[in-house]
Amino acid sequence: MVKSTIHNNIITSASNLFYTNGYNSTGINEIISKSGIAKATLYSHFKSKEDICIAYLKQRHDSFLESLKSYVSKRKKGKNQLLAIFDLLRDMYREEDFHGCWGLKILGELSPKQKKILGIVQKQKKELLLYLGEVVGDNINNISKAETEKISGGIYLLYDSAITESHLFKNDWPIYTARSIAPLLFANSEVV
Repeated sequence: MVKSTIHNNIITSASNLFYTNGYNSTGINEIISKSGIAKATLYSHFKSKEDICIAYLKQRHDSFLESLKSYVSKRKKGKNQLLAIFDLLRDMYREEDFHGCWGLKILGELSPKQKKILGIVQKQKKELLLYLGEVVGDNINNISKAETEKISGGIYLLYDSAITESHLFKNDWPIYTARSIAPLLFANSEVV
């Protein structure tokens, strides 16, 4: 296999294990077995399980953000774009292997010593929040920075709650509830 193919194979194999079974429940030998590689090969690509986790988080986040941006861009301007994150979440929930937010799952397993992974999850959540701010700015006229932050922050919190609770209850009612509450955040705004 080509080096980049092996690298991606390791990340994909670890991703499936981390997302389904959890970070702490997944051992290096399990990743090696699932990847179909030798231990030396794994360590020539990644120094540690933590490095594999960071690559996994980056791959999941980049893929999600790309999907969200594409999803939003295909929606009609205004309320449809502002609520698109909930519609994408509903579609993600309907996938067979939905286990909630990959970042929050990892976060729940971290020890206080694992600051590097914590930093990655925080950075990714901030990137999502900033993107939601862009969506708000693009879809509401004459809006202040403070109001943009309030609305995008509210959408973000509703989204994070919906993804967590839909996984917890194995039901999509939290997604529908969050989506129905979200318009209250911009009810007094001039939506495009």
